[in-house]
Amino acid sequence: MVRAKKIVVDSSVIVKWLNSQDEKFLKQADEILKDCEEGKTILYSPELAKYEVGNAILYKKLENSLVKSSLSTLYSLPIIFYSLKEEDALAIVEIAVENKITYYDAAFVNLADKIGGTLITDNPKYQSKIKGIKVISLRDYK
Repeated sequence: MVRAKKIVVDSSVIVKWLNSQDEKFLKQADEILKDCEEGKTILYSPELAKYEVGNAILYKKLENSLVKSSLSTLYSLPIIFYSLKEEDALAIVEIAVENKITYYDAAFVNLADKIGGTLITDNPKYQSKIKGIKVISLRDYK
């Protein structure tokens, strides 16, 4: 039996599943979901992704009904959202300071490290430089 890969998806990936307006690499994002549905991967994200995604969708200048529909879809995605604990918050600060990245970006890195997973992002500029964490750019997925 093949073991499912643990994948941490960041907000830049999740947004593509909710609204494709002005988004690139939609095929790759869809492939991630397909792999999850086929049991090849398990998807994770920190709880804060819900807030980042909500903000990103809100500022796409969509009709209110589309924003609400997109947010409803967010809660039906097969993602395990991880609630940050105090120990995570402290580790995230360390990652952010050591690597000169935002707390938000460090939260995804921390989760990938914690579960032994791979981080997939459409914006790997900062996270891909962190040693010991496997980061894949969305455009390179499969």
